[in-house]
Amino acid sequence: MVAAPSDSSSSRPASLVSPDDAILGSWAQYPQYECEPHIGTHFNDPSVQLSAILKAPNADQLIKDLATLVSHRGVVFFSAQDLTVQEQLELGKRLGKLSGNPESSGLHRHPISEETPELGADVSVISSMGGIAKAGYREKTRASDGWHTDISFETVPSDYSLLKMHTLPSTGGDTLWASGYEAYDKLSPAFQKFLEGLTAVHSGEIFREYAKKFDLKINDPRGSPDNSGVDLTAIHPVIRTNPVTGFKSVFVNRGFTKRIVELAPDESNNLLDYLFRHIAENHDFQVRYKWKSNDLAIWDNRSAFHTATHDYTAFRQGNRVVSIGEKPFFDPNSKSRREALGMPN
Repeated sequence: MVAAPSDSSSSRPASLVSPDDAILGSWAQYPQYECEPHIGTHFNDPSVQLSAILKAPNADQLIKDLATLVSHRGVVFFSAQDLTVQEQLELGKRLGKLSGNPESSGLHRHPISEETPELGADVSVISSMGGIAKAGYREKTRASDGWHTDISFETVPSDYSLLKMHTLPSTGGDTLWASGYEAYDKLSPAFQKFLEGLTAVHSGEIFREYAKKFDLKINDPRGSPDNSGVDLTAIHPVIRTNPVTGFKSVFVNRGFTKRIVELAPDESNNLLDYLFRHIAENHDFQVRYKWKSNDLAIWDNRSAFHTATHDYTAFRQGNRVVSIGEKPFFDPNSKSRREALGMPN
């Protein structure tokens, strides 16, 4: 039985600025550990089942606290989950709503996801056989080229993603995540201030090309009234404030960010290349996760990047649910993670 926390409020969680139990909230009662100092928490006891959390008397508090934990730690892992697809959809919806996403935000339907009777329109199949996971993928390229944050090409992109891997190779196929908070904090103060005045174009053109190649219709709308049409481009701030934590995060990614609006083309290309390498090459704010069957990861796309590792030949597949958040914004009064937590720079 899940123990009930003392506060049953379901309003947006206030920004928490102390580590450990304060960030864990009602999840402090469950066995877990921090994977790396700046990113990743793992609940590795299979007795902690999210299917039971959904049915608990204090489920709303637990799910709200889980959303807060994910937003602070970037990504949270759960081992050997029995969560069904329908329960995964329910958890995705409740994570967004209980952490305060707009009423108009629902679950994302990927532009090229094909609806199936057994999964429905709001589930994306992540498969080595093709589809979303392989669109735009090229052999003989750097593994680091795959870093991205989910659906940043949408006008209203994602807050939380939930991926459950059910079929895996005997080895290989790991996924890496990187902290957008620490990516910001590792920059010099002068460079931070320069980036805070910039915006960037994000594009999902690779999915339009994939749809054309395989004669697919672009799904429309996609989880929000603002995510409609076939353009698949949006302009977002280069530095974004996460509304759950109040922390600043770098918000550009090699997968979808194409240019800086305010800069000349050469300036934009050079700056973006630096930021992409900054994210990919700083392994001190990354975590690499080796999947086991039915493990589930939940991450915050507003402040974490991820990439898969294509080092296997066997079949690999899982189901992903993506919640739509809010329009990205930068609050000039927000703080960096290190500043808010009183950590040395």
